[in-house]
Amino acid sequence: MPRVIGIDPGTVSIDLCGLEDGTVFLDRSFPTAAALSDPGAFLAVLTDAGPTDLIAGPSGYGLPLTRAQEATEEDLRLAFLAAEGEVGGIGGLRALVRALARSGLPVVLTPGVIHLTSVPEHRKINRVDMGTADKVCVAALAIAAQAERSSRPLDKVSLVLLELGGAFTAAIAVAGGKIVDGAGGSAGPLGFRAAGALDGEVAYLAGAVPKAMLFTGGAASVAGWDAAVAPERLARPAAPREHVAKDAFVESAVKFATALALSVPSPQEFVLSGRLAHVEVVQHAIRERLAPFAPTHLLQGFARVAKEGAQGAALVADGLAGGRHRQLVETMAIRAARGTVLDHLYVVPRDAARRRLGLG
Repeated sequence: MPRVIGIDPGTVSIDLCGLEDGTVFLDRSFPTAAALSDPGAFLAVLTDAGPTDLIAGPSGYGLPLTRAQEATEEDLRLAFLAAEGEVGGIGGLRALVRALARSGLPVVLTPGVIHLTSVPEHRKINRVDMGTADKVCVAALAIAAQAERSSRPLDKVSLVLLELGGAFTAAIAVAGGKIVDGAGGSAGPLGFRAAGALDGEVAYLAGAVPKAMLFTGGAASVAGWDAAVAPERLARPAAPREHVAKDAFVESAVKFATALALSVPSPQEFVLSGRLAHVEVVQHAIRERLAPFAPTHLLQGFARVAKEGAQGAALVADGLAGGRHRQLVETMAIRAARGTVLDHLYVVPRDAARRRLGLG
C-alpha cells in the first residue's frame, strides 16, 4: 500500500496528514506564518516522517496534475495568482513550493474546481475562484465519508459542501460523486476575514483591487474586530455590529449553499467543514436554516489534528498512488483536469490578466 502525505495550506495554519493503508502516521498543524518563514524546518518534518510514495502539495488555485519539480514559473504564478512582489495573499507559498521541488520529495500539485472537466463549461464563464485545490481535497473527504457512512457507491454521492474556514468561506456542489459547481472563498459567501464575492460597484469605488483587499471586509471587519480576534468570537456577539456580522455570515453561507443545490440537484445532504463549522452557535444557526432543504452533516475526518483539507489531500494522494482510494480519484476525474484559471475570462482580456500576473 502507498505511503502518502497531504498538505493543506490554510490562511491560519498549514496542516500535514500522512496515511498508510488507512493508518495515520503524521498528524500536524503549524501556524502559516511560522511554516512559511522557515521552509527548511517545514521540509524537515516531511523528510523525518520517512519515505513517501506521493505528497499532495500546496497548490493554491490549482493546476492540472503537475509534479512540483516540473512546475514552471508560469505554472506557479497561475496557481497562486500573484505577480512577483505582490503584497497580500498568503505570502511565501510559492517559495515553499519551490523548496519542495528542490527537495526531491515526490510532491504533486493538484487541480482546483475550475480545472475539473466534471464542471460544465457554462458554469466557468468569467470565473477563476470556483474553489481552490484544497477545497477539492475537502470535497474528496466529504464524498468518501458519505459513501462510507451510507454504504452508497461513490458515483451515487450528492451533497453541497460549505467550508467555513478561518478567513474564507467556500461552497462546492457534488453530483454523482463529481464536483459540478463551486463558489470559492474570494467569489463566494462572506468569510470571517474575507468579503467573499464583491459587488462590481464596490470594486469600482475601490479604484483598484489589490490581492490584500481579498483578505478583508468579512465578518470580522463588520464587527469591528482586529486581526488578533479568533473566529470563535463569532459565537458570542455582544455589540449591535457583532450581531450583524454573525447574521450576515450565517445567511450568506446558507444563500450560496441553497443556490448551488440547483446544480446537483436535490442533494442528499449539506456538509459543513472548517474551523467555524465546529463553533456550535454558528453550526446550529446554519443547520436550522438549511433544514427545509436537506439534512446537514458535520464532516468527521479520521485525523485528530490536521484539518479536513489535509486529510482529503492524503486521500487524493493515496488514490493517485494506486492505493485504496484510487476509485475516489477516478470518480472525481482528477487525472482528467486541464486548462488554466484564465481560460474562461471574457470581461477581462486574457492577455491583460496575464500581464497583471507578470506573464508575457
